[in-house]
Amino acid sequence: MKISLGADHGAYELKEAIRDHLEKQGVEYIDFGCFSKESVDYPKYAFLAANAVAKGECDFGIICCTTGLGVSMAANKVKGVRAAVCTSEMLAQMTRRHNNANVICMGQNVVSTELALKMVDIFLTTEFEGGRHERRVNLLTDIENGVELKV
Repeated sequence: MKISLGADHGAYELKEAIRDHLEKQGVEYIDFGCFSKESVDYPKYAFLAANAVAKGECDFGIICCTTGLGVSMAANKVKGVRAAVCTSEMLAQMTRRHNNANVICMGQNVVSTELALKMVDIFLTTEFEGGRHERRVNLLTDIENGVELKV
């Protein structure tokens, strides 16, 4: 398994804690930055990390900013990415089980480091259930490809 990491200055410390956590577990990763607390533009780092997932260079992405919201919006602009903001262990599990999310987004000012690390572990080990959920995930891909859906 290979993970893409990305964060802006507002979540630099959280990204570093996650990076250390992955290293201790022997999980391979690519750190797309940022690499300090100096102010940067979150869409750039979200794009780099999300694009690595979309291109198949990484299996999953972990992207952080102050709230997780901005990076999730940016990551979801990348075709093939299903990024979800998670603030609880249950959300980290359910977005994998039901949505087949491939990127988890978190906010340094929203979740504790301890909770973030738990969510990372849950996200990376929870399998997609498929079944009726696969049909729904496929609808997301249809929307992404410009297919007009009818209710």
